[in-house]
Amino acid sequence: MAQHQSSKKRIRQEAKRRLHNRYYKKSARTAIKKLRDMTDKSEAESFLPKVVSMVDRLAKKGTWHKSKASNLKSKLTRYVNSL
Repeated sequence: MAQHQSSKKRIRQEAKRRLHNRYYKKSARTAIKKLRDMTDKSEAESFLPKVVSMVDRLAKKGTWHKSKASNLKSKLTRYVNSL
């Protein structure tokens, strides 16, 4: 167990950040699944910017790697264009 005050604080901060990251990652994954299930092109085109924004935000914060975000955006855009 941590003895120093700074170590205890770091453990508390990491736990809080982990929950925060988990929430936003799960929200993004759910939005991506929702977009992939769409069959109406106009609906998907209007929803795509929201999903791309979520993915960009996760990459900016370092929660997801920038290459992962880039690949996801590319695949989702190709999917929407193919509808």
